[in-house]
Amino acid sequence: MSRRELKTIGIVVKPHKTEARDVLRQLIPWLKARGRVILLDQDTAALAEAPEVGIPKPDLPARVDFLIVLGGDGTLLSVARLVAGRDVPILGVNLGGLGFLTEITLEELFPLLGDILGGELRLSHRMMLQVHVHREGARVAEYTVLNDAVINKGAMSRIVDLETYMDGEYVTTYRADGLILSTPTGSTAYGLSAGGPIVHPALDALVLIPICPHTLTNRPAVLPAGAKVEVVQGSEGEDVFLTLDGQVGFSLRYRDVVEVRRAQQRIALVASPKKSYYQVLRTKLKWGER
Repeated sequence: MSRRELKTIGIVVKPHKTEARDVLRQLIPWLKARGRVILLDQDTAALAEAPEVGIPKPDLPARVDFLIVLGGDGTLLSVARLVAGRDVPILGVNLGGLGFLTEITLEELFPLLGDILGGELRLSHRMMLQVHVHREGARVAEYTVLNDAVINKGAMSRIVDLETYMDGEYVTTYRADGLILSTPTGSTAYGLSAGGPIVHPALDALVLIPICPHTLTNRPAVLPAGAKVEVVQGSEGEDVFLTLDGQVGFSLRYRDVVEVRRAQQRIALVASPKKSYYQVLRTKLKWGER
């Protein structure tokens, strides 16, 4: 349990989520009545009809003590990349759909906020990945992600060759539709759909999951978190892309090197004191149902 003073609270809503307007109309006065300063990103401020408290979204992490995200996992992932490197806890509230990161329901929001503002803040610190792209010896792109970095082929491309190295040692060349490099948090995202393992988010590990590999003996692998993984794009004349958290894309050229390692910074997500990780899994994946 963490205790900290939360004076300024930021709120981000999934873009165009008009049904969140009613939530904002309750939430903003509720927080102000408890002496909190409220800041919104500009889109959320427009939705709440409160332009006077709207600021550019990239500026929010530097100006708040706490962030509330209303939406789904995608919205939280976009905020997490902005927060990376700052000690700003994020409370994810699910507004519908399958959410592993936004595990708090609307019904739980106000009771949980009451506990949090009273000093009861339970945090789950999550590992992130640092992703670099090298081209002809020069670094041409850099990203920090919470879920995963995915190398995959374009819609019309054939199978791609992905030479993979760990700490400078050759591992194998995956001939596949692509390769997912995931954190434990991301193991319940694209990696799960591609047949990867579920890895508890408290662990430090890096998960490699080939997508539809040409060789069926290419299986997912769990590597030490301290490993440096390098993947060389080995298919000439193919459309190959690097996708970060399913939201940001970068076009890879032949012999580009994607370097992935554990990031120095972590993200602090607010965890519900009334439900465990396994309860979330049972609910979201419908374990035990027939």
